[in-house]
Amino acid sequence: MLELNAFDMKSGADSLDPAAAALVRRRRATFGPTSMLFYKRPLHVVRAEGVWLIEADGTRCLDAYNNVPSIGHCHPAVTEAVSRQIGILNVHTRYLHEGVYAYAERLLATMPEEISNIVFTCTGSESADLAIRIARSLTARTGLIATENAYHGNTLAVTQVSPSSATTEPLPPHVVLVPAPDTYRGGTEGLGARFTADVRDAIETLHGRGLAPAALIADTIFSSDGIFPGDPGFLTGAVAAIRDAGGLFIADEVQPGFARTGEATWGFARHGIVPDMAIMGKPMGNGYPMGAVAIRPDLLASFGSRNGYFNTFGGNPVAAAAGLAVLETIANEDLQQNALETGTYLRDSLAAFTKTHPSIGDVRGSGLYIGVEIVSDPDSGAPDQAAAELLVNAMRERNVLIGTAGKFGNVLKIRPPLAFRRKHADIFLEAFAAALA
Repeated sequence: MLELNAFDMKSGADSLDPAAAALVRRRRATFGPTSMLFYKRPLHVVRAEGVWLIEADGTRCLDAYNNVPSIGHCHPAVTEAVSRQIGILNVHTRYLHEGVYAYAERLLATMPEEISNIVFTCTGSESADLAIRIARSLTARTGLIATENAYHGNTLAVTQVSPSSATTEPLPPHVVLVPAPDTYRGGTEGLGARFTADVRDAIETLHGRGLAPAALIADTIFSSDGIFPGDPGFLTGAVAAIRDAGGLFIADEVQPGFARTGEATWGFARHGIVPDMAIMGKPMGNGYPMGAVAIRPDLLASFGSRNGYFNTFGGNPVAAAAGLAVLETIANEDLQQNALETGTYLRDSLAAFTKTHPSIGDVRGSGLYIGVEIVSDPDSGAPDQAAAELLVNAMRERNVLIGTAGKFGNVLKIRPPLAFRRKHADIFLEAFAAALA
């Protein structure tokens, strides 16, 4: 994943203007070889507002990629809330603070009633790491099941279930990967049965290694795998399978959560399922560093009876202020409905290109999360990563930002802030038509 649409840090600076080239050299000198940038001509951004990123020369770029500023860059509600609270108090979490509990109650009110406890963290990676720790503690098992190109974070434990991370390390024996629910190459008919069978096979693989499953972890829109929302409900069988085997289901809501699918506040809700734990990350604070694990109270009580957990800054007063502002804005600006309506319009408009451009094999998504499959042969569905990267960079040259995803790196990832409206979709479509041409 990290290598997709990456700028050539070794020689790419030679083609940039002097100011940008100097910044690249400084980045390489200070950040080292693991640092990566997007696009053949990387952005030098100095300001942002709503769905726009503004470059140093004043160029406005339509952001159809960034989900971290979930309700829009520099949203005034979040800016004001964070500025006000940080001017009053920000402190660790072992003191009482009304604002923190007000936010927790408001957030839990969006969850199924079975999930009524929450543990705050500072990042999505911390959230995933804690969820795995809880699952292992409660089940007294180590086995984990994830999809083949998933990304859930970058701690030691979470990297092991994030095969899309750039790593050459072998998969540990306690982790078994299952194919993503590929609705393009496998079709939608029988999707749930196929995915359930794959999870059951993974459980048996663990048993064959003398291990047992602690958890199935899944991003419920399978974003890094290539964006496969599937028909609502197809995950039901897989969740039942992991529970029948004595494991837990962890729903990673960093990508599909907070109204992004348009169909529900949470990705798991599309499937009519209640996870054992739901993990969240930076979109919950519109970019302010925060995360959380929402969990069934019986599970947390059992974990707490034998383990301690403390996060110095998770759920601090400023984080709570940011999070509450995000929830209020989603409601006040009707952003879930906008995600549904604008996303449907954009997806349908993109699907129309399949009639005239055989390189577009499939258009799929839910709400404001859309994947466009770029192929070299529509009959075989052969992925074309090179063409996908050409399109991404052609869009960048037209000041519209998207990314790529998927096992083969050939899926255009379209994931704008929720403030992305129909007028922005029209700008996107005009640029997309030009890029295709």
